[in-house]
Amino acid sequence: MKWIFLLPKLGPALWSSFSIFLSIWTYALFFGWPFAAGFVGLIFVHELGHYLAARDRGLDVGLPVFIPFIGAWIALKEQPMNAETEAYIAYAGPFIGTLGAFACYWVGKETGDPFWIALAKSGFVLNLFNMIPISPLDGGRITAVLTPRAWLLGVPCLVGLWLYWPSPILILVSVLAIPHLMAAWRYDPQAPANIAYYNVPNSVRAQWGLLYLGLVIVLALFIQEAQDLLPRRLH
Repeated sequence: MKWIFLLPKLGPALWSSFSIFLSIWTYALFFGWPFAAGFVGLIFVHELGHYLAARDRGLDVGLPVFIPFIGAWIALKEQPMNAETEAYIAYAGPFIGTLGAFACYWVGKETGDPFWIALAKSGFVLNLFNMIPISPLDGGRITAVLTPRAWLLGVPCLVGLWLYWPSPILILVSVLAIPHLMAAWRYDPQAPANIAYYNVPNSVRAQWGLLYLGLVIVLALFIQEAQDLLPRRLH
């Protein structure tokens, strides 16, 4: 009966596992089991990047929780102490996620199997979407190290994406972004709390700006490359 006392500790792990299998099952209804498992696996790799980065910075973080057609998230049980740490944790998700998508791309190129190319393209798109510079997306948390006012640049990105790909997910992101956009509009760089959180050397800002732009460009190029490799019927 000692196993009963382990249940509270297993709770988060069981809930995370259940959410993973629920997501796979839901995606499988539309795309089949192989693609569903692969796509959820790429989301997991993305979230693993956040998890490992948070642990690397000494933060207490929960296991990822998945919601079908929304994505996944990890719960930080303690918040980053400064904008650079937040950018580090945010960047790790799409960076590691891109490596996962590139692994699928490599398998597809080596085998000539369009399944892996299609999976890779989905991974590249997923990570590029998360790079939109608006909070709560990863791109917003990365560009905040430059200035929270960068979130205002995310508005035309969302509008353009909506015109190209109307989706309920964009509506949800827009709603969640409203408080952050209001905070960006009212942002006072001279406020003591803002100075304490966002005060980083210009060299660090430049570093994160280059890392952000570099990853966005890489993802955009590989999306086009994957698109060109897919049979026309899979475009």
